[in-house]
Amino acid sequence: MSSDDAVIRVRALSKCYQIYDQSSDRLKQFLLPRLQRLVGQEPKCYFREFWSLRDIGFEVKRGETVGIIGRNGSGKSTLLQIICGTLHPTAGQVEVSGRVAALLELGSGFNPEFTGRENVYLNAGVLGLTRTQTAQRFADIEAFADIGQFIDQPVKTYSSGMLVRLAFAVIAHVDADILVIDEALAVGDAFFTQKCMRFLRQFMRSGTVLFVSHDTAAVTNLCSRAIWLEQGQIAQAGHPKEVSEQYLQAFYEAQQGKGTTTRLKTPNDQEASPALKDQRLEFINASNLRNDLQMFAFDPNASGFGQGGASIVGVRFLDSSGEPLSWVIGGELVSLQIDVECQRALASPIVGFTVKDRLGQGLFGDNTFLTYVDNPQPCEAGHCLSARFTFEMPRLAKGDYSVTVAVADGTQHEHVQHHWMHDALVFQSASTSVAAGLIGIPMRSVEMGVCLPVVQVVR
Repeated sequence: MSSDDAVIRVRALSKCYQIYDQSSDRLKQFLLPRLQRLVGQEPKCYFREFWSLRDIGFEVKRGETVGIIGRNGSGKSTLLQIICGTLHPTAGQVEVSGRVAALLELGSGFNPEFTGRENVYLNAGVLGLTRTQTAQRFADIEAFADIGQFIDQPVKTYSSGMLVRLAFAVIAHVDADILVIDEALAVGDAFFTQKCMRFLRQFMRSGTVLFVSHDTAAVTNLCSRAIWLEQGQIAQAGHPKEVSEQYLQAFYEAQQGKGTTTRLKTPNDQEASPALKDQRLEFINASNLRNDLQMFAFDPNASGFGQGGASIVGVRFLDSSGEPLSWVIGGELVSLQIDVECQRALASPIVGFTVKDRLGQGLFGDNTFLTYVDNPQPCEAGHCLSARFTFEMPRLAKGDYSVTVAVADGTQHEHVQHHWMHDALVFQSASTSVAAGLIGIPMRSVEMGVCLPVVQVVR
């Protein structure tokens, strides 16, 4: 796409807030600097500057879905408010081409004293619809919101979920060119969230979406590009999977301090691996899935991060007899073994894995915490630790997959991440047996029969 396809242009954007320690400082700032100038003194500031955004610049092309991630206070909501025109920047400029429909702070744009019906007309009018156009679409808006008789009750009596339902129903029916959504779907119930996702996916075929979320899985799933904001500046922008991985690393480093990125042995330093064993089970040979084979390759130098108290030195799949596999097909019993070397003593080690698709979406995974929560397996410095997960391999749709692994010390909620390894094990699936969805299931049987029509006797 050329630059002419950009519907949002953000150039050298900055936003500064004046922070006053005392309410009286506001009055001082209003009066005293003027008097100080009159008497020839250097004017004094009675506030501190807080830069919510500083020199932000990017473009969003027509038809793109761009995710914005970042911790609380990183400037995400401020950026969206400036793009939507509800906040003025301190410096820089924003150019937006097309009608923008925004779902920002919960209940924003609603008058709490008005009924839901009145707020629909009010909000739709702000978004550019005439009263006649809103009336023509009201039945669809009401059906989408699905809040029943509460449509004629004051909005101040609504729950947070009802507010989101009504607000999203309005923006879904105003024929917007650009949708801006700020974490609002997090408070909706599962049924409504799925309804919103179906609308979003349909809208994404032709419209432009700016999506803010703390859920990196949702950003990876929905977005074609991601922007990571950190302390009011762009820390990274690019492919959602890569940006989300860097954001996750920064999150852990902020929690437990910046540690040494664990570096594994080079392939030359590794001990010779045992000969790989082809799996030629009767199950495979008798099936029509001979081409549904998955090749595995452990990358000892895969990117990772952590405090360095333990290192992941091996990840491999094994068959039921404990032999390494070179090929595997969905439907049979396999084991994933993760080998760890402890550089420090670990009191309550946790080893886990996640299988991801090529976009970085987590498909399935597990860790050892719940199994050993009442019986920790401490590991002394210089010793090794091995975790083996045995499960029935799902059938995966054709494509590339990876296994992310990690070792930590502590509990599920409070732990120190010692080594997180992205894409430690990479494999491919050539399966053609997955008709729909991300994974297939080992089907025991499929039965279908023809029944005689029911004859009704009229008396």
